[in-house]
Amino acid sequence: MSDLRADLYAQVMYRRGRRWLGQLAPASLLAPEDPTRPDTPGPRTGRDWTVDTVGFLLAVALGALFLTPALNDSAVPLSTQQVVIDIACGALACLSLWWRRRWPLGVALACLVLGAFSISATAAGLLALTSLAVHRSPRPVLLAAALWIPSALAFAVYSPTTDPLSVVFVAVPLVLAAIAWGMFVRARRQLLFTLRERALRAEAEQRLHADTARMAERTLIAREMHDVLAHRISLMALHAGALEVQPDLSPEVRETAELLRLTARQALEELRGVIGVLREEPGRDSQPAAPQPTLSDIPRLIEETRRAGAKIDFEMKVDHPNAAPSMLGRDAYRIVQESLTNIGKHARGTAGRVRVTGAADTGLRVSVRNRLPLQTHAEPALPGSGAGLLGLQERVALAGGSLVHGPDGSGDFVVDAELPW
Repeated sequence: MSDLRADLYAQVMYRRGRRWLGQLAPASLLAPEDPTRPDTPGPRTGRDWTVDTVGFLLAVALGALFLTPALNDSAVPLSTQQVVIDIACGALACLSLWWRRRWPLGVALACLVLGAFSISATAAGLLALTSLAVHRSPRPVLLAAALWIPSALAFAVYSPTTDPLSVVFVAVPLVLAAIAWGMFVRARRQLLFTLRERALRAEAEQRLHADTARMAERTLIAREMHDVLAHRISLMALHAGALEVQPDLSPEVRETAELLRLTARQALEELRGVIGVLREEPGRDSQPAAPQPTLSDIPRLIEETRRAGAKIDFEMKVDHPNAAPSMLGRDAYRIVQESLTNIGKHARGTAGRVRVTGAADTGLRVSVRNRLPLQTHAEPALPGSGAGLLGLQERVALAGGSLVHGPDGSGDFVVDAELPW
């Protein structure tokens, strides 16, 4: 039983020794992500250098102020050897303050030892004690504060300029004030750290709530687009296909019906791509997007528009259009597409002219021009939101280009875009 008790006692003392040695570890070796240690120092910043310099100079000035009465006003002055020792120990204590962030307990204990032979080390010891209270838990702080009493008594025995009672009465209030200030700074830092963590958590929760609301809105929009637009376009494709197989149709009408069916099918594919983007959710594999148009698809778009009865004069002079960036080709295609749609809506029967020119390193220019209609048609106009040109303006601005649209004074309506390449 005695051997077992001895082993247990040895284990307890070993753990306590490791705990106290851990307090002597450099502060920079502690885990920086520990929420209980928000004041763990990192690389010394400009503000830290300023504070350390001010602390060093303050310790030197106060140390000299404490030493002056012992040199001049005391009935039993210090000997020359004691003065040299006092100044040397005070200088070492002041210099040790540069390492108080990394070794707070070690610097505080070193200042205690030096303070037993130097009154000029008192200010540096108080600053080291304050730093210890900022960077360490209360237990090592209380230990260092308790060691101040024997250190002060040792100085009273060593120095002929004072007595133990006076030293204790002066040292205790100073030590308590230093500890109180350090603990106040530590508590304030922990409070700010906690508030910062709460603010970051609140921002994260707010972003999550906004993402959830956005996803719900996108899902609602996708559902409405699928239920309304997809159904209508599918009916249009179905009726066009039924019209196409009628045996008594002229070739022109059959060709128009085929064009309607192909256009409706293409619109359905693009609509499914948009709906797929709206319904994408984090952590879920996204559906493959529909092929995006490029510069090489613009002639096909012009040909489809001509088959619908529009008169379009088209010219495309682009060096190596297949080498153009996909984003550039899609923007140019959408500009031509929206401009031709506006011609069909607002200037039916008028001739249009499309010019696409450019090359790499010189930019791409897209120009669509048509004559303004002299009279309105009796047929009902196609519905429109008026946001098509606004959308083009935003698209070109995002690409870093410029867009000009409107009447040019000669009776033509012009859409002229310049895109970087």
